Amino acid sequence: MRQSIAVLPIRASRQGLIEITDAVQHFLTDSGITDGLLTVFCRHTSASLVIQENAAPAARRDLEAFLTRLAPESAEYEHDDEGPDDMPAHLRAALTATQLSVPVMARQPMLGTWQGIFLFEHRRRPPEREIVFHVVGE
Repeated sequence: MRQSIAVLPIRASRQGLIEITDAVQHFLTDSGITDGLLTVFCRHTSASLVIQENAAPAARRDLEAFLTRLAPESAEYEHDDEGPDDMPAHLRAALTATQLSVPVMARQPMLGTWQGIFLFEHRRRPPEREIVFHVVGE
C-alpha cells in the first residue's frame, strides 16, 4: 500500500463551477498509484467541491443559479465580515461538500461518462484556494 499527496493552489477568475478534473488526472498520473481511493479536499469554508455534469454548460449554470436563489446575498445575515457575499458563500458550501472520495482504477478516476470534478467558488471576488489531493492504493 502506497500513498501520494499534493496541494493544488487555484484562483478562480469568477464565482461558480470551475472544472479541476484535468488537475486530478495529472496528479493521479504523477502519483504512480494504479488502483486505490482518491480524496479531494477543499481547505476553505466559502468554497466547496462537487461532482457534476461536465458536458452541458447549461446544467452547471442552472446549479449555480439555484444555489444563488437558495442562499441569496442579503443584509439580513449577521455574519458579513468580508462583505455581502460572505455568509451566502458559507451557506452554499455547507449545502455542498468540502471533500469527495473517488475510486481509482488504472490511474483513472472512476467518474461517469458525463461527470467532472469541480471547485465550486461561492465568492464574487475569489481569493486563492487550496485543494488537497490524496490517493492511497497500489
